[in-house]
Amino acid sequence: MANQQRSNGHRVSSLTAHVVWSTKYRYKVLQGDIQRRCRAILIQICEAEDVVIMKGVVSQDHVHMHLSYRPSQSISQLVKHLKGRSSRKLQQEFPELGKKYWGRHFWAIGFGCWSTGNITDEMVNEYLEHHRKPTDNDESNFILE
Repeated sequence: MANQQRSNGHRVSSLTAHVVWSTKYRYKVLQGDIQRRCRAILIQICEAEDVVIMKGVVSQDHVHMHLSYRPSQSISQLVKHLKGRSSRKLQQEFPELGKKYWGRHFWAIGFGCWSTGNITDEMVNEYLEHHRKPTDNDESNFILE
């Protein structure tokens, strides 16, 4: 899906982000069946939320995902769904996790998120600089700085 745009009748977008979160206490519990099930759950959630997983890794104590999402979606809400639903399902399906996570919190608080894409800050600034200069027909450009 690299460099592809998502569109519907009213918008065109290419929004991607790299998100990372870890297990509580960085316990290395994402192994074997738990790791495989976590992967399957995250894929299922993304499909339900119309989010495309461009690439992802479920490590022993954290998850990395490179995602493509719609403009109407909030990354923080999306990660909340990914962490919340996967935590609940993993703890239901693997009761042995309750011995380590007695407070019902499987994932650590918070997450990391970085926007990604195929244009740089310099490219955006060059584009905006081009539109900064009024044309013969339009002198209504309003500069934001």
